[in-house]
Amino acid sequence: MDYFSHSAFEKADNVHKPCLRITVEADPLAGEFVSIQEAVNSVPDFRKCRVVISIGAGIYTEKVIIHSSKPYITLEGAGAHKTILQWADKAKQVGSNGKPISTFNTSTIAIDADYFIAKKISFKNTAPRRRSGEEGTQGVAVRISGDAAMFTNCKFHGAQDTLYDHMGRHYFKNCYIEGTVDFIFGNGLSIYDNCEIHAIGNRYGALTAQRRDNMLDDTGFSFIHCKVTGSGAFYLGRAWGTFSRVVFAYTYMDKIITSRGWENWGDKNREM
Repeated sequence: MDYFSHSAFEKADNVHKPCLRITVEADPLAGEFVSIQEAVNSVPDFRKCRVVISIGAGIYTEKVIIHSSKPYITLEGAGAHKTILQWADKAKQVGSNGKPISTFNTSTIAIDADYFIAKKISFKNTAPRRRSGEEGTQGVAVRISGDAAMFTNCKFHGAQDTLYDHMGRHYFKNCYIEGTVDFIFGNGLSIYDNCEIHAIGNRYGALTAQRRDNMLDDTGFSFIHCKVTGSGAFYLGRAWGTFSRVVFAYTYMDKIITSRGWENWGDKNREM
């Protein structure tokens, strides 16, 4: 199936051949850096050739931001079960300004740059799951806001709001995404190809919360040849936006999806 025949996917200026390789290792004697963020910071701004940052096996407990001035970066791990990036921010956490940091700023890794690639890495937000009556526990593992990004053979672990597919065109291949409530959310134009969507047992929840607010917007999530697994009772999605759009095609689903399928987020206008 040619997913990229869609007009929005026809052109990208991505330069595939790497011009620089950087190594990150948990052992300070084995690589150039022990910190992923330090490796990213070492890349010159606005470089127009691909930089591959190879990350060795280990658990890297740090918060990473790839700014828009750092396009064409690839993070390549030693395997999603071996290379793990984790942090534990949650929305109600108080920031340096004395106010809650909000869901947007909780991500373990935030990607604002275009043409980002991640391979064979686990991304985790390890903040504790929400207790009954508790608010502000949203914790993002990955926020992707840049355009033309790709994730292959990666894992995303969290609870509420695991993967913030915020904006831009994104492709997820052979990935595993786990969470409880709205754990794939945002307004990206994204394809999830042969991925496993795993719902952590809960009294109720939703797999997705897509935020398309304008019927003319060419955004939405497409799940193709995927499988939905887990336990609990889940909606396929909640309509975060007035024109929320999510498609599941050729996808296996465990018996965890409610017969209603979708939820209007308390707004009947979203049932058009």
